[in-house]
Amino acid sequence: VQLQASGGGLVQAGGSLRLSCAASGRIFSMNAMAWYRQAPGKQRELVAIITSGGTTNYADSVKGRFTISRDNVKNTVYLQMNSLKPEDTAVYYCNTGPSPRGVLWGQGTKVTVSS
Repeated sequence: VQLQASGGGLVQAGGSLRLSCAASGRIFSMNAMAWYRQAPGKQRELVAIITSGGTTNYADSVKGRFTISRDNVKNTVYLQMNSLKPEDTAVYYCNTGPSPRGVLWGQGTKVTVSS
C-alpha cells in the first residue's frame, strides 16, 4: 500500500500550500509520520516529522515556515507550508519517519515555487 500525497501546485514565492497524505489506520497509529522532499538533481531529504504523540521536528531549512500536523481520526498527516521560497521546489512525499519504508513510497506531489 503506497502513501499518496496531494495538495501540491504552482505558487509564487511568499505563498502557501497545504499538503495532505492519508494512510491506513495500522500504519498511521503505530508510527511517526514524516514529509520528505526531493528537488531536481538532489537526494531525498527529511523535511518534517511528527510522532504518534504529536511531537514535531523540522529540517533547519523549513523551521518557522512549515508546520506538520496529524489527524488521528482521519489517519491523515498534513504539511502547512508558508512563506514558500524557490528553493522549496521539489516533489514532496509522505512516509513513516525517521526511517521510511520503501514499499510505502508513492508518486509524491509536486511543489513549484516561482520567484
